[in-house]
Amino acid sequence: MVVKFMIDYFHSVRLTPEKCKGCVNCIKRCPTEAIRVREGRAKITESRCIDCGECIRRCANHAKAAVTDSLEDLKAYKYNIALPAPTLYAQFGIDTPVDVILCGLLSLGFDEVFEVAQGAEISSAAIREYLKSPNIKRPAISLACPAVVRLVQVKFPELLDNLIPVEAPVEFAAQLARDSCSKKLPYAREDIGVWFITPCPAKMTAVKQPLGFEKSDINGTIAISQIYGDLLKAIANIPRDSVCRKATAEGIGWALSGGENAAVKVGNCMIVDEIHNVSEVLEQVALGKLNKVDYIEALACAGGCIGGPLTVENRFVAQHRMRQRLEKMKAEDVARGTKPLEKPPTSSPVCPWRAIEPRPSMRLDQDIFKAMRKVELMEETLKKLPGLDCSSCGSPNCKALAEDIAQGLASETDCVFKLRERVRDLAQEMVDLAEKLPPPLEKESSEGPGK
Repeated sequence: MVVKFMIDYFHSVRLTPEKCKGCVNCIKRCPTEAIRVREGRAKITESRCIDCGECIRRCANHAKAAVTDSLEDLKAYKYNIALPAPTLYAQFGIDTPVDVILCGLLSLGFDEVFEVAQGAEISSAAIREYLKSPNIKRPAISLACPAVVRLVQVKFPELLDNLIPVEAPVEFAAQLARDSCSKKLPYAREDIGVWFITPCPAKMTAVKQPLGFEKSDINGTIAISQIYGDLLKAIANIPRDSVCRKATAEGIGWALSGGENAAVKVGNCMIVDEIHNVSEVLEQVALGKLNKVDYIEALACAGGCIGGPLTVENRFVAQHRMRQRLEKMKAEDVARGTKPLEKPPTSSPVCPWRAIEPRPSMRLDQDIFKAMRKVELMEETLKKLPGLDCSSCGSPNCKALAEDIAQGLASETDCVFKLRERVRDLAQEMVDLAEKLPPPLEKESSEGPGK
């Protein structure tokens, strides 16, 4: 009997079955082993999926895709605000100023632009204040990347108390933008649409199912890859002397791995990016090996948000561009006399924090006795399997196949090596049977004819 936990999950990463060819590239790279290939098609276990987008990167057939909103959805609101992620700036050459990119968004139907980097400055100051407390559980883990938060939920629930209870920059930006507009404009809060221009699908999931607070101030997300073409055409007509940027280089630097810590300014910090590296480091934290580290900046995408699966530019090109931009912006900030926040503004709206609950995805059964029997079956099955982790069976590795067998989702002969053994044994049985004769014939053969 297969156990199902009745929890509704929203996922921005979706599978298009007719495009799936049954290859096993995606299951090998999923950090939570959420994907199986059965009957020639991939299947996603909803309770395990963290919407990191790793399968989107790996699927050569484009069977995995992220569901986000579009510019058409702006029509549902009287006033629309764009929240561009700093990653957006790196999609364009250094000769295209950030101010031009921001003004370009206004020509696409947005009434106002509020930079997520401004929210990053508030998050940086809030994290800095939080880390001053001697009573927090260390190492404190950044909450900025929603895929990492969900990885902790699914795979390392014992580390939930290590998560820093400070909202992600985009949430601060959304709250401030909506509050500002509702005060100065004759619109109710629900008539104002707030849209995050996102580099990753996990942000869409975080909007639909927020963690740590009841409801997000963001109405939806639009992928950078979806808006890029229209924006590229729009900026061609924007004057190069336009001035729209308000965020400092410190907040914009959050797009890069290490940028968060550069803004928070914590000396005893560990920086890790790429979801599998993050998983390995979190395992070390769970084992108690990193208790002397104050703070971990963990990002699901290689290189940070700049390497998100919904971007258009090569990650290394984008990194190079962003570093060039940051150097230029730092000089501009000095010239303008602009400085990043030292302390979080006391007036900044912060939603009441609530504990993040573990996700019951790794349990074998709600009945502890049945679960223990399944564990025993898993261990027995695993000893019989070859341990090659080839994924040919449709499960990520031999341990996962053993779990699937215990759950009644697979059989031992799904393993090609066990199947070959079974076929060989059957063939030998057939040979043995072919050599046997009925009893009367066996007697005649032994005594010889005519006796």
